[in-house]
Amino acid sequence: MIVGTGNVGASIAFAILNQRTAVKEIILTDINTADAEGEVMDLNDALAVAPGFVKISTGDYGKARDCDICIITAGANQKPGETRTDLVQKNAKIIQSIVGPVMASGFDGIFLVVSNPVDTLSFLTWNYSRLPSERVIGSGTVLDSARLRLKLSEKLGVNPKSIHAYQVGEHGDSELTLWSTANIGGERLETLLPAHERDNIESFVKNKAYEIIEKKGATHYGVAVCVVQIINCILNDERRVLPVSSLDDNSGVYNGFPAVIGRAGVIRRLETKMSEQESIKFQQSVNILRNTIKEVQDA
Repeated sequence: MIVGTGNVGASIAFAILNQRTAVKEIILTDINTADAEGEVMDLNDALAVAPGFVKISTGDYGKARDCDICIITAGANQKPGETRTDLVQKNAKIIQSIVGPVMASGFDGIFLVVSNPVDTLSFLTWNYSRLPSERVIGSGTVLDSARLRLKLSEKLGVNPKSIHAYQVGEHGDSELTLWSTANIGGERLETLLPAHERDNIESFVKNKAYEIIEKKGATHYGVAVCVVQIINCILNDERRVLPVSSLDDNSGVYNGFPAVIGRAGVIRRLETKMSEQESIKFQQSVNILRNTIKEVQDA
């Protein structure tokens, strides 16, 4: 089930159609039922020529009962003059209005949260659903890490799939690059790129979304393909390492960090070592997330 048929939700469904995946059925639901119905009609037109065949329909939260994954993309966008805290509190109410009826349906699958701010909303989804934390996952810094690898591939002339590098922490302004572990076939990127170039790349990755939004109003294609990658990892029990947003037992909040993803959700969150400077930045990111959650809970 995909909750929310805006740009992101519709793009995820379209990305599924354009790949051979284990997905057999997609149920779209939205507060705007006409929009959900229109998206289903449009997507169905692609089935005759798509790589695979997927049943696509609309449905209410009651249909979540038989779903393996519930993908949440619904949420409000930040308005001019509205603070980040205002936005978080607004989307927290939206998340609560979704998770309640989904769980009431008898849903026993995995929540995959894509709505922003994804780390805070993943934490709240875990709280509202009372599911084990491994079955509530956020898209985290998977997209940010993809942007990082692409930028590095352009700089170094290496296929991005051969670059092992991660953005971690908050999916937002406080995220950071784990340069100390970034490598190409074991060759450390810290030895290939001077510090000022690494700083420029890290800044570019953190700010790329702002540039896209300024030019076209929203980002949705990149995250959609990243979400399908997470879906494949779950349904095929691939046990790949992805920097999803998962519960950090040390801090008690959700944040993006490398984790093994499989059929049970988060199989294991890795204990990737960080340099002293990276640890300080990561803790600062955690503190921001902790404060955001406290603001929501105190409201």
